[in-house]
Amino acid sequence: MSAHGGRKAILAALGANAGIAVAKFAGFLITGSSSMLAESVHSVADTSNQGLLLLGQKKAERSADELHQFGYGRSRYFYSFVVALVLFSLGSLFAIYEGVHKIQHPEGLTSPLVAVVILVVAIGLETFSFITAVRESRPLKGEASWWGFIRTSRSPELPVVLLEDTGALVGLFLALGGVGLTMVTGDPVWDGIGTLCIGGLLGVIAIILIVEMQSLLIGEGATADEEARILTALVDGQKIERVIHCKTQYLGPEEILVAAKVAVAPGSDIQAVATAIDEAEARVREAVPAVHRIYLEPDLFRATEA
Repeated sequence: MSAHGGRKAILAALGANAGIAVAKFAGFLITGSSSMLAESVHSVADTSNQGLLLLGQKKAERSADELHQFGYGRSRYFYSFVVALVLFSLGSLFAIYEGVHKIQHPEGLTSPLVAVVILVVAIGLETFSFITAVRESRPLKGEASWWGFIRTSRSPELPVVLLEDTGALVGLFLALGGVGLTMVTGDPVWDGIGTLCIGGLLGVIAIILIVEMQSLLIGEGATADEEARILTALVDGQKIERVIHCKTQYLGPEEILVAAKVAVAPGSDIQAVATAIDEAEARVREAVPAVHRIYLEPDLFRATEA
């Protein structure tokens, strides 16, 4: 994913969530609905999260220095991890607390129609943000399922925005259901139940993001397809006969490190070995443009290493 593509989805989500948050807080102040309050806090958390994602992209653009010699690409993983924590603490735990409180101490709603109108408008804005994220993600998703894209993507922003927008849309319908059932039945407990469901939903999404971002922070290797292309590109069958072993790691969403031991043709002189290494590096970068750093160790293949 290019930073530009991810930034477009982030900005769309930022604008939508900021407007939705203001509308929801106004709706809560008018109606007293706990579902509206939970959704308001959810939208504030989402707005803050988009800001964190943009900050992560900005930090990642810094050049490598003596202390961080491989650069700052993983800043995007760190800030995406923080987003997951914010979603869990500020979004999920607050909504669960508010839902339990409203179920134990139910309070009637004032002007519930106002809440319904605001929620319907919010669904429209959130749908726009979701469609933008889907459109930006399709080129990267390829033939994979959406769940597969979220699990295997090495670029954090689009999976985060996709899950956030999905949770926001489902949460809005849950809030609408809670307010609607309260209006129909006259029992405000339904509003609390809707709030509790929103909290549970956000908790599940936050845990998924925490697990995925933690894995990226630790360091994930190239995807199976990328690794296959790297291994194929390393070998030319003449100067380099085979790959003895190869390790890869993403230093950032768009930068792969490759370290490999390769078997050169027996009897090759130093000039031939140097040429073979240079050519192999060029082939790898052409096959997988995200490979920025390559460290190749030439050796002779021994049967014990097979």
